[in-house]
Amino acid sequence: MSRGRIIQRGSEAVLYLDGEDTLVKERVKKGYRIPQLDETIRKQRTKREVRLLDRARRAGVPVPAATVADTYLIRMDYVNGRRLKDVLNGMGRKEQDRMAEKIGGIAAALHSSNIIHGDITTSNMILKGDVLHIIDFGLGKVSEKVEDKATDLFLLREALLSAHFEISERIWKNIINIYVQQYSKAREVLARFERIERRRRYK
Repeated sequence: MSRGRIIQRGSEAVLYLDGEDTLVKERVKKGYRIPQLDETIRKQRTKREVRLLDRARRAGVPVPAATVADTYLIRMDYVNGRRLKDVLNGMGRKEQDRMAEKIGGIAAALHSSNIIHGDITTSNMILKGDVLHIIDFGLGKVSEKVEDKATDLFLLREALLSAHFEISERIWKNIINIYVQQYSKAREVLARFERIERRRRYK
């Protein structure tokens, strides 16, 4: 497949446009891995990411529709919007609170379907119109474990402190308020979250 305009190069994959509406994610070779192992890992991660995107979409989470185009390629809808990390701090208070509620709803829907995103940060959230999409499930998995869900929230909390420090407390409270309302096992996850925080603090 010929490449279109490359829009991002990461350690795991290259993202490029195929036309105006399709994004292609190509997992790149890792020279430090044994070739056969590298092939296996890239194949498995490609298939897993598409399955997670499909599972999330069926759970009502705004994600790009995606298919496996080739062994290491994913073709998906291109969400041509604004990265939340880049715009959240500059929004008005009401809009920030509304975004926090959307994030809380996304986290609740994912965890209700036992989807662990693995990198649930505002860098992986795209605002298009009034819809907040979540992207990049490359580190994701399916898990019923409370520890995995609490770790997901911990990573989100750390990302807010890093990129949105001045508003992080208010944003976090709004996220958790919606998370508790919409996810039946939220209290259990938040109790484990507090244990993870204590472990990290005294490590």
